[in-house]
Amino acid sequence: MKIAMVGSGYVGLVSGACLAGFGHEVVCIDKDSAKIEKLENGIMPIYEPGLADLVAENVAAGRLSFSRDLPSAIQGASAIFIAVGTPSRRGDGHADLSFVYAVAEEVGRNLKEPAVIVDKSTVPVGTGDEVARILSLSGAPEGTSVVSNPEFLREGAAIGDFKQPDRIVIGAEDDFGREVMAEVYRPLTRNQTAILFTSRRSAEVIKYAGNAFLATKITFINEMADLCEKVGGNVQDVARGIGLDNRIGPKFLHAGPGYGGSCFPKDTLALLKTAEDYESPLRIVEAVVKVNETRKRAMGRKIIEALGGQARGKRVAMLGLTFKPNTDDMRDSPAIAIAQTLADAGAEIVAYDPEGMEEARALLPEVTMAGGAYEAIEGADAIALVTEWDAFRALDLDRVKQLATAPIFVDMRNVYNPDQMKAAGFTYISVGRDSVCQDAASPRPEPAIA
Repeated sequence: MKIAMVGSGYVGLVSGACLAGFGHEVVCIDKDSAKIEKLENGIMPIYEPGLADLVAENVAAGRLSFSRDLPSAIQGASAIFIAVGTPSRRGDGHADLSFVYAVAEEVGRNLKEPAVIVDKSTVPVGTGDEVARILSLSGAPEGTSVVSNPEFLREGAAIGDFKQPDRIVIGAEDDFGREVMAEVYRPLTRNQTAILFTSRRSAEVIKYAGNAFLATKITFINEMADLCEKVGGNVQDVARGIGLDNRIGPKFLHAGPGYGGSCFPKDTLALLKTAEDYESPLRIVEAVVKVNETRKRAMGRKIIEALGGQARGKRVAMLGLTFKPNTDDMRDSPAIAIAQTLADAGAEIVAYDPEGMEEARALLPEVTMAGGAYEAIEGADAIALVTEWDAFRALDLDRVKQLATAPIFVDMRNVYNPDQMKAAGFTYISVGRDSVCQDAASPRPEPAIA
């Protein structure tokens, strides 16, 4: 089957390469000439483990190609995926659908034969209806079908997620759409992957509801972590205890500095705006968004408190800048708010990230980028582990202590063991666990008595 993938960003490129790996003939389309030129030369515009090899393999096999010319590239395609960005619209938080609608209009003007137009981009409920209207007005052939097929890819594990998904959601309103999409994903059904066929609007809601629920789990365990710090509990034990309940599950119960990335922040906000439009408020999601935003700066204040409440003139080493490991994505990373909080307090910040520093330089001009973790640590009055890259999981603690001006370690991902850090001579502050102080044990506050 010939497939056209309009948009060669994170979702489009990963999806296109994986579909080519299934044996389909895939052309990835993008108006960004520089991006297409890089792809044609084997240079990936994003960092995703295994992607460069997958692209090279399928290009060599003649199954994957790249084009700037949408009108010619879509001809003969049975399925045309729309995988362009839907960022938060400035001013009101709604998803900006201008790129989606522009693609629909161009496809409609140039399509010669009926095809299935697939919304792969994350879009609010009702977007598929508008895409169908635009296609019709633009002259798309009669019988053209519009389908919603949301993606559920985790950055850093996207190829595995595509090839071994929990489920495939297809929102279609006609047999043509269902039949073509069943053929697109037929290689996966051999592995008994569940395909859920729904209405188009239900599929659009599923994507947002899923992301909002996962964001809620993250925010819930972060608030439990705050409580554990007050009462002397261990949030990791709490997470294990509730995660063993099959009704809850262990995933997304890792306390930290808050969620970020390309999906959760913008999707929760877009969902809230849709709910407002339909006068159906989502109070839980409202709280999740608010708590998560305030938490990021609170993590910056946590570092300042570790410095004795005074950051001016102090040097802080930040290990990790991307919102999660195994990606170069800085979008809404907690590191941004943390660095800005420290800078506002007068701290000097030196950071290192294995993949994210190029993008971080533009977002965080106040931060000095180091060539490695130990270079960032040298002369630091405090060390903050912000992103749990593997490179930071087994630091030479003796070397760290020798390089740093003060042995203060703020672990926002609970990577290290408090007892080991104490034995190594560090003042160690983590998330949702008792702190280790070398000077004296901090007394635990007693509950207020009414």
